[in-house]
Amino acid sequence: MKKNLFMATLAFSAIGFVSCSSDDNSNNNGSDNDESALFTSSNTSGSISYTDLKATSPTARSFSIGSTDSDGIYYNDDTDEVIIASRTNNRLEVYGNFGNALTGSGTSLTMTASSATGDFNNAREISVDGNRVVVVQDQNDANGLVNKLIVYQRTATGFTLEKTFIIPFKLWGIDIEDGNLYAVEDLSNRLAVFTNIFSKPSGALVPDKKVAIEGLVRTHGIHHEDNTMVLTDVGSATSDIDGGIVVIENFSSVFSSTANNGTIALANQKRIYGPNSTLGNPVDVAFDEDNNKIYIAERLNQGGRVLSFAYPTSAQSDATPLTARIEPGVTGIYLRD
Repeated sequence: MKKNLFMATLAFSAIGFVSCSSDDNSNNNGSDNDESALFTSSNTSGSISYTDLKATSPTARSFSIGSTDSDGIYYNDDTDEVIIASRTNNRLEVYGNFGNALTGSGTSLTMTASSATGDFNNAREISVDGNRVVVVQDQNDANGLVNKLIVYQRTATGFTLEKTFIIPFKLWGIDIEDGNLYAVEDLSNRLAVFTNIFSKPSGALVPDKKVAIEGLVRTHGIHHEDNTMVLTDVGSATSDIDGGIVVIENFSSVFSSTANNGTIALANQKRIYGPNSTLGNPVDVAFDEDNNKIYIAERLNQGGRVLSFAYPTSAQSDATPLTARIEPGVTGIYLRD
């Protein structure tokens, strides 16, 4: 999912960050800032992938990292770094100088910074707002069945833990818009919002509002872009045919007009469901508004696939993917546009 870019003030020269102006098409590492690209993470392969979507024949390029199991992923143009949530090491990990890796022939990345180990366990998604990075901790036995949102400040040398919120429901995907954090309630069809989350004190935190999505079984992926909300439905975790994509246009109006604990009706949705979609467990999503495409990390079918779809134009369709590739264990997807 798309997250807001880090502020230019984060470009500390001490660790070689590169800041690019809006009218400069390339940074000092040779990476084209106007180039649309897709980044993915995996919970089995120990690698991330990069795809230049503007290439004549877009082809994924794989880079090994120091975590076999990772989930949320983000790329920062200004600092030329990839950030992942490591489930192997229970920390945020930064892989810097990514443009150099692209111009070279190597297949591995070197970690350049990290958060402290152990602030979270069983990470899911990450979302970025300014110089803050928020991590989801989903409950399991190893973390005492505690669901958390962990807020870090990105610094010149790594991360400073700012706040920890204890959340009263299972979490998966999150997205931040103007300081408001939207969170998927796992094992349900509900979507929650925590308004002005960075102004709230650490500790137990309940959402300011929660709504259900009619016809959706189990939410996972989330991407909020220019007043369009895109959600994924994994349905039954063991079924490889019941997943789907839900699009809610004019989201701010639809959401505000839906009462707390109310339901967003099918009439306010555009949907992709059906066997032609090959959606079983679509665990993450990215929306390319400029090109009217939706990208999916599909975790169940064939052990992991990256799919793209045309933006739905009808209330419901069984759309065939525009593109599909096998990517073992794919869990996180991020679009740089």
